[in-house]
Parts: sequence; structure tokens; C-alpha cells
Amino acid sequence: MTTPTVPLKPQATPQPAPVPLLDINRQNQPLRDEILAAITEVVDSGAFLKGPAVRQLEAEVAQMCGVDHAVGCASGSDALLVALMALEIGPGDEVILPSFTFFATAGAVSRLGATPVFADILPDTFNLDPADVARRVTRATKAIIPVHLFGQSADMDAINAIAADNGLTVIEDAAQAIGATYQGHPIGSLGRMGCISFYPTKNLGGMGDGGMITTNDPELADRLRVFCDHGQEPRYYHHFVGLNSRLDTIQAAALRVKVAKLAGYAEARTRHAARYDAAFDNSAIGAVLTTPIEAQGCPSVWNQYTVRVAEGRRDSLQHWLTERKIGSAIYYPVPLHLQKCFANLGYRRGDLPNTERAADEVLSLPIFPELTHEEQGRVIDAVSAYAAFATVRRAA
Repeated sequence: MTTPTVPLKPQATPQPAPVPLLDINRQNQPLRDEILAAITEVVDSGAFLKGPAVRQLEAEVAQMCGVDHAVGCASGSDALLVALMALEIGPGDEVILPSFTFFATAGAVSRLGATPVFADILPDTFNLDPADVARRVTRATKAIIPVHLFGQSADMDAINAIAADNGLTVIEDAAQAIGATYQGHPIGSLGRMGCISFYPTKNLGGMGDGGMITTNDPELADRLRVFCDHGQEPRYYHHFVGLNSRLDTIQAAALRVKVAKLAGYAEARTRHAARYDAAFDNSAIGAVLTTPIEAQGCPSVWNQYTVRVAEGRRDSLQHWLTERKIGSAIYYPVPLHLQKCFANLGYRRGDLPNTERAADEVLSLPIFPELTHEEQGRVIDAVSAYAAFATVRRAA
């Protein structure tokens, strides 16, 4: 008598793990013991504010940025705000800046009662267009804030020349570009001040908020420190109405563990960018998206790898990637000059055409240092498959 055959239950096909846009735990986990040891040292010392790790981190960042002074503060947003406060910018003053950037750049200007004046961007680098900046200078203009967007320096020679011709101050928004250079010079040393963010998703990310302001001016550095500490010097003697914006020692201690590894993180991001560039360098993909451009002498540290997706296909590509569990993001979907909170400034769609086109087309792909070769291959395969699909659909 034969034993009846029991049909095998079909095995479910294993699904690949999601490819995240960013995974900060992969970076922090191998450093966990070092970070905890550094934090424990602060806890045991009780020096939670103005502890030695703060001064040590300031010295390390100043050296990296090629400046004499760096002043820690509570966030990258506060770095911009304090820099403007130190220049006494306020009501009646204008500050020229890009509309295609994170809100904090314009928010700091507006909070002081000054007027943000939005200039257009260059279509290839997404950074400020110096020619458009020059057109917007008025007697009320006091400063220019170029943003080194996505990790690549703005055209600082041109911007500094405009500032010099008009007696303006340049404040670099380097929130996304620590470690980048312009014509061989570190960002943070190219204006009167540079503003850095240590938000966890930045190239040098902390365990929460944190920021720093760089400068070569010793008197300005002292003034920045006073503004960050309620405007007092010495304690209880207040020269200005300042902020409570100090970089706490625990953040500084954790950041000191990571700052020595920043160059390695940038190298990994650059390798990923080069692989994307090579993989997307074909006519089929070129018909669908445009890869990012590095201007001559402006090597990026690739805070983001941001492509342009033409013909209204950006949202379709993002949906395609999401279906395949691949992370992506749109930085930024609504330009600042079209935000509701700035409606009183009177900007309309069409005023900044390159900015508006970028907002409609950009999509950022995973490029964090710990992205694996296999994960990046999945991103490349998915984008390639979408390009093939879009080509067939267009032909039909």
C-alpha cells in the first residue's frame, strides 16, 4: 500500500527589506559604546553647559573650516538667527537669500522683523544665481545668505564680489555642507560668518539639535557668545536681549566621537554618487531624469543626491519607488516665496522660474554612508525599470 503524497505548501517568496532614504542608527550603533562613554563622562562631571567638550568641539570645527573661531549654539536655525542678531539686522532691513531651501534660512530673517528677499537659483546646482542676487540689491539690503544646498558650495566669488561692491555682509548657510570646499577653501570660511547644523540627519549629525557659527573676527565671536547666553557678560549683566541658545555638553561630547569620522562619511557618500552617475549615464534614463551637477571647483559632500524628473513624472517615479520599498524625498515641494506665511511679501508663481521648476522636478535618492552595495543596486534597478516603463509608455 502506497502512502498518499501530501502536497507541499507553497513557500512565500521572501520580500526584500526596505531601502531607507536614511538610517541614522546604522551610523550611530557601531559608535554606541564610544558615545555612551563620552556622555557618561559629562554626566559624572556635572558640566552639562559650557563643559570642556564644547570648547574642544568648537576648536575642532574651527580647524576644519579654516577659521579662528567657532561658537556653539542650540541649533542650526539659531546659528542663523544669532548671526543676524549680532549684525543688528531688524525692521527696515532686507536680506537676500534663496527661496529654494529649508524654511529656517528665511525664518531667521523674518523673526527679527527684517524682510527676506528671495532670489532665483541656478538650474544646474540649485544654488543662488549671483546675477539675480545683484538685481535685487537695494539701499535697504544689509546681507546675503547663500545656502550651500545639498552639500555643494554656492558661487562664493561672485556673491562676495556683489557684497563688496555694495557694502553687504555675507553669512553662509552651511547647514548641509560641513566639510565641503569652494576652490580649495573650506565652507564656513568664505563669508563673515558660517552657520552649521548638527541635526541628526546632517552629514555630522548629533543626538538631537545643535549648531555652530564660524568666523575669523575675534570681536564678533565674543559678541556671538554673549548673544547665545541671554546677552549677558559677566553673568547677570546684560548688554543685549539675547537668547538661551547654548550647545549643551552632552551633544558636544557625542559629536566629538563622530567628527573624526566625517571625512570617511563624505568619501562613502561620494562613492555612492559616482555609482549613481555611472549607472544613470544612458539615453533611456537620461530621457526621464537628470543627475546632479557639481560646478567646477565645488566638490559636493552629498548631503543629498537630488535628481530632476522631467515631464511631470516626479510623483510617478516616487510612487514607483515606494511600491518597491525604496525611500526617497522631495526637498523642497513648495518654494519659500510661495509659502502662505510669506504671502504678504507679494510674490507670485512665475517670479522665480528656476526655483519653481526645481520644486516641481526634484527627487532625492538614498545616499547615506552606510547604504550597502546591494541596496544601492536595488535603487538603480528600480530607476532603470521605471525609465524603461516610461519610454515604452511614451512610445505607445
